[in-house]
Amino acid sequence: MAFEPPRRLVKALGETAPDGDEWLEKLPGTVERAVALRELTVERVQVPGGRSSVVLLVRRADGTPAVLKLAPRRARPESEAAALAHWGGLGAVRLLDADAADGVLLLERLHPEVSVRSLPEAKALLEAAGTLRRLWVEPPDGPVFETVAERTGRQATAMRAAADLEVTPLVDAALAARDELLAAPPERRLLHGTFRQSKVLAGERLPWLAVGPDPVVGECAFDLARLVRDRVEDLIASSSGAAITRRRIKRLAESLEVDQERLRGWTLFRAVESGVRALRVGRPRDAELLLEFAGWV
Repeated sequence: MAFEPPRRLVKALGETAPDGDEWLEKLPGTVERAVALRELTVERVQVPGGRSSVVLLVRRADGTPAVLKLAPRRARPESEAAALAHWGGLGAVRLLDADAADGVLLLERLHPEVSVRSLPEAKALLEAAGTLRRLWVEPPDGPVFETVAERTGRQATAMRAAADLEVTPLVDAALAARDELLAAPPERRLLHGTFRQSKVLAGERLPWLAVGPDPVVGECAFDLARLVRDRVEDLIASSSGAAITRRRIKRLAESLEVDQERLRGWTLFRAVESGVRALRVGRPRDAELLLEFAGWV
């Protein structure tokens, strides 16, 4: 089959592998094998798609619509498959088949063109929060998933190495917040890991289902923190963006019974981490938005 990866994916992978990407070079062959093995009929590639995987809309041999997702090993597809299997379709897209070694996941078909982000802001936050609550379950036994402490430890090291003098005060504040948050006994819930409005799609079984987790085990406030800064470009453009951000933290914390100060701390850490990473890979506009937002938290 003729196949060309979406430009957005190629650009994103180029940021993390500037000297070339072996996975991307082998992707057409991987797609062809995955399609043939499962007797799938490809309808189209989903564009613009994500920044860490390619998604194809397909039909199974019996005509059932599905989604074929392929991701490189560094995107931890085996962890995503394990989380989706553990959730079993409760609050998240249902896993139909997986070959984690090849980074191949076959998923139920949702409505990729309709996300919670298409709703008015207040309604979108409400629906997204309700979906997220269903995902916060006891994790399976054993070291199946990375912990919040482990993930943020890697991120903290990268932040220290990449921070320049201009952002050093924000980085110091974010790292201090992380240290304080991790001093308490850890909560153990299975978390989505990268939850935001665009990760919640319309479905048939339930009105809204989450997709694309990068699962991690830890406290719920860490998961909710990414949702706080959704539509950050609109917040920055608003003359009352700082006040809206503080009200959003309070409202989300109360509605999901999460400690407000812990949510504030993780919101700060995650925004600064994302901003410093954006600077590192050459996305200065994104970095500017994220770091300005972090200064409000």
